[in-house]
Amino acid sequence: MASNLLKNIVKLDTRVSVSQNVCLPIRCLSTASPRVKDKTGKNIVFVDGVRTPFLLSGTDYAPLMPHQLAKEALIGLMRKTNVPREVVDYIVYGTVIQEVKTSNIGREAALAAGFPNSVPAHTVTMACISSNQGITTGIGLIAAGAYDVIVAGGVEFMSDVPIRHSRKMRSLLLRANKAKTPLDKLKLLSTFRPDFLMPELPAVAEFSSGETMGFSADRLAASFKVSREEQDQYAVRSHTMAQEAQDKGYLTDIVPFRLPNSSKVIEKDNGIRVSPIDKLAKLKAAFVKPHGTVTAANSSFLTDGASACLIMTEEKAKQLGLKPKLYLRDFTYVSQDPIDQLLLGPTYATPKVLEKAGLSVNDIDVWEVHEAFAGQILANLKAMDSDWFAQNYMNRKSKVGIPDLAKWNKWGGSLSIGHPFAATGVRLTVHTANRLVREDGQFGLIAACAAGGQGVGMIVERHPDATAL
Repeated sequence: MASNLLKNIVKLDTRVSVSQNVCLPIRCLSTASPRVKDKTGKNIVFVDGVRTPFLLSGTDYAPLMPHQLAKEALIGLMRKTNVPREVVDYIVYGTVIQEVKTSNIGREAALAAGFPNSVPAHTVTMACISSNQGITTGIGLIAAGAYDVIVAGGVEFMSDVPIRHSRKMRSLLLRANKAKTPLDKLKLLSTFRPDFLMPELPAVAEFSSGETMGFSADRLAASFKVSREEQDQYAVRSHTMAQEAQDKGYLTDIVPFRLPNSSKVIEKDNGIRVSPIDKLAKLKAAFVKPHGTVTAANSSFLTDGASACLIMTEEKAKQLGLKPKLYLRDFTYVSQDPIDQLLLGPTYATPKVLEKAGLSVNDIDVWEVHEAFAGQILANLKAMDSDWFAQNYMNRKSKVGIPDLAKWNKWGGSLSIGHPFAATGVRLTVHTANRLVREDGQFGLIAACAAGGQGVGMIVERHPDATAL
């Protein structure tokens, strides 16, 4: 079944389901599927979400600071929803690679965006699922009765990451700051060595294993026998579908970004590139050299971008005259072995969140799953299709099952649109919302892996007032 899956996933024909027991993806809002019960007593809704265009790092955003991107996402959200800033009770914002000058970037971005001084904000970090964590933290605050209206989001700015002095140099400078006399300072200076000047460069690597995520992805693809050709084909699929969505005007979550002190306005993502499969096949391995299968073309790229969304109780939305896009029905976080199963979060999260919500794989109309690497996505699909994996690693009697791939990441994903780590969760959520409207579906499932062997699964339901604009 898994081999058939990998053949079908690259056909790019979304009219045909690859699953024998699922209906065609275009259908009316279901009355047959069970309605997921609200567990909070608040009917918490996702009103809308926006993002700046996602750009390759080192391009147009390079001269900026991350809080400037976050500021524009927050301003864009309030303009799109037409909600006064004073109505917002609290802001939860995510970031992964932190700019030290704006350590609580949620607060700094909110102030820059014109929110009242009285609106508290805090910053969360959970690697690639940081803005998912922002959303679910907001759910918790609303469910607890603390607040009614929450803004959540995330920003990542890989064009300018912090580079530190070596630890030896930092220690020397700190001690020099405490030196009282010229003699004390001379004694410290005598301990200086040239190697103190070697900087510490940031690396996208796991602290617990020292292994880069790309290296882990290569090992994972090998473990599940995912070929280089399959990965390249999936990458072409992602870019092709993203290009189609961009051309059709479906990416309505983007708010144009006017560069400061410039007349240039950025209006679309710049990483979407549909290339011939034979061109991808010529690229060399990026991590496990020379025989690895993960390349620059079948991996997500370093991206700058920010996102923001508005969540609240349904009652509050009605009071404000808003038309929400989604009910936020259920969520779960998972953790597993960060070495051999670093990127299998979707496999572990999917059955848990489906069971919590009382749904099955076949009830899901829209799947939006983070694409860190093509090999990671295909390994997850194979794991979900394996009884052996379910029984030996997940303490389950049978496999999760294969999603209907005609409903899977139909507007592309992180491989093509881009992946600013902490901003992706909101992008996944608003794409789920807008796809549910355009594809006339009811339930969506959002899933992602994250550093540390963690992952998230979220169940959302289309709101009857939802639009795709």
